[in-house]
Amino acid sequence: MASKTQKVALLEVAHSFRVPHQTTGDAIYQFLSSLNTPRALTVWLLYSSGEHDQLTALDIDTKWYLNGYRFRLDYTATNFLAKASFLKTSFNRQKVAYDKFDKFELACSRTNWRFRNISLDPQNTGSNVWLLNATKRKIAMILGDFSGDEFVDDANWGPGVSTLLSGAEVSGYNKFRDEHGITRELYSLVRDWFPVAYPSWADHLSRSYGESWAAFEVGNKIVTVPKNSKTDRVIAIEPGLNLWFQKAVGSMIRRRLRRFGIDLNDQSRNQTLARAASIDARLATVDFSSASDSISLEVVRELLPPRWFLLLDSLRSKVGRKPDGSIVKWNKFSSMGNGFTFELESLIFYAAALAVREYLDEDGEISVFGDDVILPTGCYELFSSFSDFLGFTVNQEKSFSSGEFRESCGSHYWNGIDCKPVFLKERLTNVETVYSLANGIRLLAHRYGFNRSCDASFLNCWLNLRDRIPESLRFMVPLTAGDTGFISNFDESCPSRARNGIEGYYYRALASIGKTRRGDGQGLILAQLRRLGHESPEYQAPRGLSMQIRTIRSLSEHRPIGRTTLLRRLMDVGRPDLLSSNESYTLRGRTRRKIVRPLVAQWYNLGEWV
Repeated sequence: MASKTQKVALLEVAHSFRVPHQTTGDAIYQFLSSLNTPRALTVWLLYSSGEHDQLTALDIDTKWYLNGYRFRLDYTATNFLAKASFLKTSFNRQKVAYDKFDKFELACSRTNWRFRNISLDPQNTGSNVWLLNATKRKIAMILGDFSGDEFVDDANWGPGVSTLLSGAEVSGYNKFRDEHGITRELYSLVRDWFPVAYPSWADHLSRSYGESWAAFEVGNKIVTVPKNSKTDRVIAIEPGLNLWFQKAVGSMIRRRLRRFGIDLNDQSRNQTLARAASIDARLATVDFSSASDSISLEVVRELLPPRWFLLLDSLRSKVGRKPDGSIVKWNKFSSMGNGFTFELESLIFYAAALAVREYLDEDGEISVFGDDVILPTGCYELFSSFSDFLGFTVNQEKSFSSGEFRESCGSHYWNGIDCKPVFLKERLTNVETVYSLANGIRLLAHRYGFNRSCDASFLNCWLNLRDRIPESLRFMVPLTAGDTGFISNFDESCPSRARNGIEGYYYRALASIGKTRRGDGQGLILAQLRRLGHESPEYQAPRGLSMQIRTIRSLSEHRPIGRTTLLRRLMDVGRPDLLSSNESYTLRGRTRRKIVRPLVAQWYNLGEWV
């Protein structure tokens, strides 16, 4: 077992190590050489000669290929740098992103105009009339009704920033302590019952900011984030309290979709169906262009039951602020960054697909994960047409209804052959980036070896990456450990067996863990109660909460209760603002390295190299 001194020495090596600048280029050359196809050579020549605009324009057409294994090699080569953020292109990525943003806002405006005058819309004829009414019925059936308690108890924070809180110090604790940004429309909805539903939180806000504690926000904040070398991505940062309740609606829709077999917490069903579809061609995989930017206000008003629409409409931001201070009145209903956008688009696409299948009297499974839709091949054309009627644009380049290729939720198959590529998204700069690329290549080699062994073509590429970092940091870890070392098989790693009756094996790894801060008061207890309500029963609360939580658990031993009830009962147990100040909370945006020695019960082996 490594001593504390040894761990400190290893951490110093990790902190001081910097990957030589030429390593990224060498890794690209080695990987493309391992593929050894004309397309791989094309990618290397374009990259090495600085023709990065042409490199980003490279595409691949599945119809050009008759052999799945040859297609897989070229597909991997084409996509290896498709998401690279370090390519030197001539594109103004922010301008490209805003141009696309304006394009879809204009499209939403046109869709809104059509649906405000739906009886005058020339597209509202034939099958579209039947499908629209069927989609509305199916959405009403899926959603049913909801209670106020469900809405309050499902509320939650997202992991990201808000209009008032940003930067590396974002955490649940800081949000409970400092967040009070809200739109006026939402405030008018929650003002009367917020102190009843969240007594401790309301008390804290009143004492911190006065009786008029709300910091009114005109709407959300429009920003761009990196996407790839072609373009950035436009998102909207929501006011904190709006996001809190938006997440509640998102959870409510998730729960209802799960009753119908659509689990938005698991992509595996889409992935399994994509593989089956590539073999028998009975199912089509559909992808949309900027689906979250295409959910028009009037379409949602038309499709959702009135009570649901009024709730969602009161939670969303009606306008957005651009970086230059200009105000945009949203034509879309919700944007990327809203806490229920993903669930809402999944609901609409699932109901629409069900309606199309019923209209055509087709057999076959339907599965939806966001804008990744799988449905019977015979439904593809009508589903695409009906989606266009609703204001959505099917991405023809990434949708497949014929041939032997299918793609959904990050899985790519040609007649059952796994063609999932590996992506180099950033330059190799530190130990963790080397781990990540090496592991991606190792898993790719394992897939090429039919998940029984690793294709030896990639051995030199993998060894080159492994040898670029100090020998003391070449940790061999199991598959479940992620990018905390080099994923390896049991014989390579030689882990130490646990003793004293413990079953399993110990291994060393370089982990990144969240930095912690000291906290106290109501912000801390609210953050911990949120975890208690959303984590597993094995979650162990900090010492300062143990007595209160044991009391609550004893009260609710035989009947599950929501967080609102937990808060009310906790108020009877004791004042949370009198908690000890020696508790800590974890920051979500800041991490630190640590040498760890985890115990693993079973080593999930990758195959041998040869």
